[in-house]
Amino acid sequence: MTEKESPKPDFSKLSEENIKNYTRTEDKSEAKKWGYDLYPERRNEEFKSSWTNIFMGKEGTEATDRYKCEKNVYKCIKSSPLVKLMMDALKSSGCGIDIRRHISCEVCDYSVSGGYDPTLNQIVVCQNVAKNEGLVQGDASIFRIKQAHQNCVKTKALCSVLAVRKVTAEEGLAAIERVFPKCYKDLEPIGRRVRRNSTDSQRAYLEAGYYGYGAD
Repeated sequence: MTEKESPKPDFSKLSEENIKNYTRTEDKSEAKKWGYDLYPERRNEEFKSSWTNIFMGKEGTEATDRYKCEKNVYKCIKSSPLVKLMMDALKSSGCGIDIRRHISCEVCDYSVSGGYDPTLNQIVVCQNVAKNEGLVQGDASIFRIKQAHQNCVKTKALCSVLAVRKVTAEEGLAAIERVFPKCYKDLEPIGRRVRRNSTDSQRAYLEAGYYGYGAD
C-alpha cells in the first residue's frame, strides 16, 4: 500500500446495534471502504427510487421484487443439490442456517448481486440484481480448460474484491494470488469441481452421507 491505512474496525467487540450505528453514522468513509455503501439497508437507510429508474422499469417494484427473491431463495434451498449440501455441511459443523435470520433479500447497488455480512452473519441476496434462480457468468474456454477455469475463478474473485474494497486492481489481484493455491484446492464439502450440464451436483449430494453431512 502506498498510502497509510486507517486501522480496521474490530467488529468482534461490538453488539449488533453498535455495528448498525457504526455503519450508519460513525464513519461513512470507513463504511464505504469496507463495502457497506453497496448495501444501503445494512445501514438502516431507506431506499428511495429515482424517477429515471422507475421510468426504465428498474425500480418501483421493491415489494414485489422482495417477494420474488424470497420465493427463489426458498426454492433453491428446497431443490438445489449444492445448496442443500452446503447447508448440511454447515449444520454438521454446528452452524445451522435459519433462513429468516441468516438470509436477507435487499436492494443493493447494481455493481453487486449479493454478499456476506460477517458482522451480522447474514447472506445478502440483491433482489434488484439477482432476479433469477441461477445467475451464471463465466469466461472459461474449451481450450486449456484447467487454466481457463482458474482464470475465470480469479476474475470473479477480483470483481468481488474491487466491488467491496477500496483497493487497486493490482492490490486485489496480489491478495487473491496469495491465497489462491490453497483455496482452489479446497473442494470441501462438494468433493469435486462441478461440470456444467452434468450430474455432478446430484452425485455430490447423494454421497454427502459418506462424509458425515447426512443427505436426507
